[in-house]
Amino acid sequence: MADYIDARQAAHRLGVSRQTLYAYVSRGLIKALPGDDPRQSRYLADAVEQLAETRRRGRKPREIARATLDWGMPVLESSLTLIENGECYYRGQSAVELSQGASLEDIAALLWQAPVETAFPRRAPITIKAYLELASQAGNTLAAESLLPLFAVAARDEPTSAWRTDPAALARGSGDLVRILAACAIGQAPSSAPVHQQLAASWGVDAAGAGLIRQALVLCADHELNASSFTARCIASTGASLKAVIVGALAALSGIKHGATTTSVESLWTSIDPDAPARSLRDRLQAGGALPGFGHPLYPDGDIRARALLSAMGADFPEALKLTAAVDDLSGAAPSIDFALVALRRYLRLPEGSAFLLFAIGRSVGWIAHGLEQRTTNQLIRPRALYTGKRPTHRQKT
Repeated sequence: MADYIDARQAAHRLGVSRQTLYAYVSRGLIKALPGDDPRQSRYLADAVEQLAETRRRGRKPREIARATLDWGMPVLESSLTLIENGECYYRGQSAVELSQGASLEDIAALLWQAPVETAFPRRAPITIKAYLELASQAGNTLAAESLLPLFAVAARDEPTSAWRTDPAALARGSGDLVRILAACAIGQAPSSAPVHQQLAASWGVDAAGAGLIRQALVLCADHELNASSFTARCIASTGASLKAVIVGALAALSGIKHGATTTSVESLWTSIDPDAPARSLRDRLQAGGALPGFGHPLYPDGDIRARALLSAMGADFPEALKLTAAVDDLSGAAPSIDFALVALRRYLRLPEGSAFLLFAIGRSVGWIAHGLEQRTTNQLIRPRALYTGKRPTHRQKT
């Protein structure tokens, strides 16, 4: 449970006056929350401590504000995902341990706080005929840029009656959005079968491969306030539909600095000489090139999700082992989930672009979770900007 402190305690820990504390609040450097007494505010203790540490390092308020939006201080409360000490937890349960046997539907039920049968009804979400007319326009596996518009057409907005504050009621039928997204990704009719099984059948992989797909989806399900999930929360805070939440989050995920990093990893992998990966990587670094898919700010010792997925493939994929070992020798950087998804695609010989699709389908569960959680707060997300432009010239009053 979150630890809160009052204004006096917060000011003391920061070493400032109450007036300065209130100035920090007005600048958006820390958030004041209503307390039991409506006349007094409370503050998240962890956020106060992070701001205090930043002040001890001598950073200016402008730098603090910028850092808040760049792997910095917490800006929103959430009970969904915790990333701490190199581990990732979904509602207090290890994401890696859950990935050993849970399905994406199980994780949705956990994050949405709704029974699986409530979130994922035992029926196809839309008529097969209606969907096939859409899918026939796209062919087989879709590229990232095709996934968004097809989903926007195929999915439906939930009725206004669903805009309630009970998480279980809000989650009712939300699994249809995940199923439709998966169907759009493979150009087939939506199914009531578990998502990983439908993907595996479409891509022609065996039961072992289906298990790896299941694990990848679970490991991608949520990751706190990444760019797409923060976008999802902003959209949900306006009262928009969950369909709109996914459409907006998909747009954010398609960026080269987010989910489309998998495209850069594919390019890196293709450029490497499999017989001499170290030499190829050294030449790339000397030419000023980057190593996409390696290193993660939240996991100094290596992305635990990537480690789990790569370990599941084991020694059966020596090409990935050689590449990660070469990068480790040259830079010490460990693979991220982006690299692991591309490795899985190559290992199972899935269609090119499938790494991004796995990321999007898995993360859609988290987007919906953030949308549902944000709705229960009934709060519009509207941060302030730190203006750095030309100041207006004020006319002297006469």
